[in-house]
Amino acid sequence: MIKHFLNLEWKQYFRSSYWQKSLALNILLVFFALYFIVMFLGLGFGLLFILKKAYPDQDPFVIANSFLFYWLIVDLMMRFFLQKLPVMSVKPLLTLPIKRSTIVHFVLGKSALSFFNFLPLFAIIPFSIMLIREGYETAQILPWMFTLIIVVLIINFLNFIIEALSSKTDLPFLPLLATVGVLYGLEYFGIVSMTSLVGDAFMGISNNSVLILIPIVLLAIAYAFNFKILKEKLFLDSGLKSKVTEVKAADLSWTNRFGDIAPFMQLDLKLIWRNKRTKSSAFLMLIGLLYGLFFYTQPIYRDSLYAASFVGIFSTGIFLISFGQFIPAWDSGYYKMLMSQNIKYEQYLRSKFVLMILSVVIMFVLGIPYVYFGWKILVMHFAAAVYNIGVNSHVMLYGGSFNRKKIDLNQRAAFNYQGTGAVQWIIGLPIMLIPLVLFTIGNIFIGFEAGVAILIVIGVAGIVLHKKLMKSITQRYLDSKYKMIDAFSQDN
Repeated sequence: MIKHFLNLEWKQYFRSSYWQKSLALNILLVFFALYFIVMFLGLGFGLLFILKKAYPDQDPFVIANSFLFYWLIVDLMMRFFLQKLPVMSVKPLLTLPIKRSTIVHFVLGKSALSFFNFLPLFAIIPFSIMLIREGYETAQILPWMFTLIIVVLIINFLNFIIEALSSKTDLPFLPLLATVGVLYGLEYFGIVSMTSLVGDAFMGISNNSVLILIPIVLLAIAYAFNFKILKEKLFLDSGLKSKVTEVKAADLSWTNRFGDIAPFMQLDLKLIWRNKRTKSSAFLMLIGLLYGLFFYTQPIYRDSLYAASFVGIFSTGIFLISFGQFIPAWDSGYYKMLMSQNIKYEQYLRSKFVLMILSVVIMFVLGIPYVYFGWKILVMHFAAAVYNIGVNSHVMLYGGSFNRKKIDLNQRAAFNYQGTGAVQWIIGLPIMLIPLVLFTIGNIFIGFEAGVAILIVIGVAGIVLHKKLMKSITQRYLDSKYKMIDAFSQDN
């Protein structure tokens, strides 16, 4: 039966429209995969020499174990934000004489073959080989290596447990961030040495291989818990029960001052507030507002104007980026109906534009207290806001004309990459990097004032040319109108 499942998965993958229509994204993902493999291999073979040079008077094996705490929390967070439980179309199988347990075992086994589980091996195994060549006992290193592999699988299943327990909340990542923040705070403020606890645990297993049974038992528990959660959801009628909610109407009369685009703005605001997927874009503004605290509270970043330029673009443009990158895919569910109405496409796009601009202004105003860390930071945030308004807003709208991925607004909200195509990966780089490069050029060759002036001048130029840019962008959407209708009418 497992062989049959594998055959079905193979056919589904290569016969799907996703494989045929997202060749560029697949090539890009392969490139990133090869890049990270090479990086991890380099880390695995070179880590021993790096530790010897950085800590010449200490045992590099002990030092490596002391850093495992940071690896664990970073790995868990990266998986939560990026890794998704592999799925298969199970409803047709539920009508056949196939045990539900067999289906669940296949899905969980498939998750163990995730790239996230293989990637750490490219560092763990080479580093273990280098330790053995250095003279460490094989009987000491092999249990340690297998323990790390088991821990990788534990994190894999733990991630799915966390997602399952928090998926019904609007901001499921907050409990995880809070837990990680508390653990890091205990280490940072010296209350509890988490690095010593984790490091001593791995050292204990390497010195007494019988203790490897502990992580094996933890892995079995994590697997069993995942099995229980998935099996309980594996029914034909799961998800069919209607969810009754109370609709609360909000007063959106203030949008009437924007004239003919007011109806579109009201629709967008209702869409944002009534759907988990879009609501997360609004809540991310809070993260963008507090983003500077991660940098400016540390002297090394507070005195770095380049950090201020990056934080300024990200902080003032967080909603512009998170919401704008999926225009018009947010409306993909009813895009065909929308395009059949007697409306001007420019009005539709201007409503999106105005929402993004309002978010930039609001984020800048709320971020004014950052002047506490220096007036240059406030000036940098102002220049970044002007640049976001004049340039990045138009770039986002133009990039949206290439969107061909349908978005399901009923899916999990935070860090859901369903509907993400090559456009989102490609357009994200220039939006963040180009203003940083422009500021760097002016700052290096002339000074801080010149770097800020470049961003402001370019941003103002985009504001002045707004009507011409919108006309060109609108025409681009009109040219792609029927391609979008066809793409949004299909399942990804």
